[in-house]
Amino acid sequence: MKRDSGYSTTAEQQKQAEKLWDALKVTACVLGTGLLIFTALATTASWYVQNLWDALGHFWQTTWLKLYYLFEGKEWTIFFLGAALVPSLAFWCFNGILMVADVTGKPTFITRYRIQLGKNDPVDTKKLRQAIYTALCNQFFISFPMLVLMFYIMKRWGNTFSKELPTFYWFLVELSIFTLIEEILFYYTHRLAHLPLLYKHIHKKHHEWTAPIGVVSIYAHPVEHILSNTLPVMTGPMIMGSHIVSIAAWFSLALITTSISHCGYHLPFLPSPEFHDFHHLKFNQCYGVLGVLDYLHGTDTVFRQTKAYERHRVLLSFTPLSESIPEAPKRAE
Repeated sequence: MKRDSGYSTTAEQQKQAEKLWDALKVTACVLGTGLLIFTALATTASWYVQNLWDALGHFWQTTWLKLYYLFEGKEWTIFFLGAALVPSLAFWCFNGILMVADVTGKPTFITRYRIQLGKNDPVDTKKLRQAIYTALCNQFFISFPMLVLMFYIMKRWGNTFSKELPTFYWFLVELSIFTLIEEILFYYTHRLAHLPLLYKHIHKKHHEWTAPIGVVSIYAHPVEHILSNTLPVMTGPMIMGSHIVSIAAWFSLALITTSISHCGYHLPFLPSPEFHDFHHLKFNQCYGVLGVLDYLHGTDTVFRQTKAYERHRVLLSFTPLSESIPEAPKRAE
């Protein structure tokens, strides 16, 4: 009996080993095939992307040289166009569309994505005019003079007006560094502005809008506009000695993203504005841009317990997140 039991156990072990080996062979076959297909697709995609980028690179390089020679290498004119005019046009064109929705409530394609329901519906036109006036003053009397100083720094330090454009890969490296520097400088200057004395005399102006709109992104006291809005964005390109084309792209991107953060609408396929909108609502949470330093310093703990945190993602459908993830009903008193 013992011999039969031992034989049976050995046979079962052999069967299990055979099954395991068969499973390993199937797994290896599937993974190997998948790896070959992935490698083939990746190689093909890489080839197409490289060829596309070479073509685009040639196009942008040719366009840049035409522009450079059009202005006869006049560096100040080129710098003003790239660092001031292009980003300003991007800011006001984007916010112009948002302000139409804020004032008229149309198109509903935009207004149905409102974050704070019932707020700015429609926006107070008197407050809006004041916000526009302050934003323009900040741009003309603070940002533009700071760009003059930046111009002379870049002439001495950088390779800003080179006839050769930076490669796409180098621009991505620069963009990562710019974003990191902005996150660090904005987070700490913003938290500093929330100290009672500074808040009362400086930052309170920006927080007049508990439900912000896009143009409010640069509605701020002049001191705040210098320390929190302008320097965090300008510092990266100055440290890196960046090309004017990189500066124009970065400034435009920074102004568009801060407008999205303040716009009050969680629109499809755009970055989520829930994080900064919650800051305007609660004042003492969510100080940064990316949220990395808020996580490290614990200044997003309340936010993480809310429905707003559940909605804090890129909307990949056309159903408003206020409908798919609504606020919990308030308890009756």
